[in-house]
Amino acid sequence: MSMPLELVRQLTEEQIAFVKRSGLKAEVLEAGHVRLRMPLAGNQNHIGSMYAGALFTLAEIPGGALFLASFDAARFYPIVKEMNLRFRRPATGDICVEARLTDEQIQHLQKQATEEGKAEYVLELQLTDESGEVVAESRGLYQLRRH
Repeated sequence: MSMPLELVRQLTEEQIAFVKRSGLKAEVLEAGHVRLRMPLAGNQNHIGSMYAGALFTLAEIPGGALFLASFDAARFYPIVKEMNLRFRRPATGDICVEARLTDEQIQHLQKQATEEGKAEYVLELQLTDESGEVVAESRGLYQLRRH
């Protein structure tokens, strides 16, 4: 069973000091679906667009948030094995990202991790501005591991 969603929100937004300082907010946290927002304010680079590290953080954090909202942390834990980010255009405002796993994917990953000790999955995400323009694309290889 996944943990209470308010605890998931707190862990997503506040557990990692860098993330807390960035102002990242979880707008949607539910089993199989998360949407996060990174504010431009406080995360600008030398030319006024969003700092690459803030965009990378926004691309990586959904893996953990999706895990916390979807899996039993008493039985499993996640790791990120690989993360790639392709910058498409300058991010000049707040940026959002959504990540999803179907119920079937969640069940399959839990079954595989229970039986084999681990299960890998890929999250391919688009980071978008407020008009829906893609500013970056990410590909993360995650692993669900049994405690």
